[in-house]
Amino acid sequence: MTIREHIEELRVRILRVAVVIIVITIFAMTFDLRPIQVNGIPVAYPYPDPLHNISIRLTSYMQESLLPEGVNLIQTAPGQAFFSQIYVSVLIGLTVSIPFIMRELSAFISPAISTKTKIGLVNVLLPSIALFIGGIAFSYLLVIPFILDFLYEYGEALNVATFLTINNFISFVMQFFLGFGIAFQLPILMYGISLTGTISPRFWRRNFRYAVLILVIFGALITPDGSGVTMWFVSIPMLLLYLAGMLIVERRAAGVAVLKTNT
Repeated sequence: MTIREHIEELRVRILRVAVVIIVITIFAMTFDLRPIQVNGIPVAYPYPDPLHNISIRLTSYMQESLLPEGVNLIQTAPGQAFFSQIYVSVLIGLTVSIPFIMRELSAFISPAISTKTKIGLVNVLLPSIALFIGGIAFSYLLVIPFILDFLYEYGEALNVATFLTINNFISFVMQFFLGFGIAFQLPILMYGISLTGTISPRFWRRNFRYAVLILVIFGALITPDGSGVTMWFVSIPMLLLYLAGMLIVERRAAGVAVLKTNT
């Protein structure tokens, strides 16, 4: 294929991904999932209800489970609540579309790599999805509640009533969801680079001390407070993921070496 043909194929695949994300986003803003019983089995069916849609239910659940007691969401301008639901719906669209996005990415780059590497690439897809969801779950269950409680204590110390605009709350939560979802892809990134053969598998071990410094700085930048405590909620998982990626790359390299020796 020529460069123009590659660009055209990439354009088509990006367009497909965009259409899927938009469709899921509109669905999340338009439909609710109503529970019913089918032969005693609980299932849900989509029901058009823009004022009680999936995004609103998710926002309400996040509000109940993440906000410290005594903190309320407010709307200071018309449309803030509406636009916050667009953000949540886009997040739902991105998350649900991950398998399709990974499929399109794999289909685009697979002609350029060998058959053996394709097998390794397929093995990357499911772990990548699992790590993205795992990053969101980790931030939701541990990081966001701790940081919100920590920051709320400052307001209590000053005897200040704390209110959050719904836009600020949703942006705050999405920042961590996407940040951790992407950050948890670190082992996949390391493994993918190793498939290209551009760097040695021992590169990751030799540069571990630099990785520690970079990941600690990254943790300090991504967290909103300067306490030096919450940044470790980012840095420590990233260091563990780096170690996991390093071991996976070295194990693969050792397996390839044994295979070459036997043949």
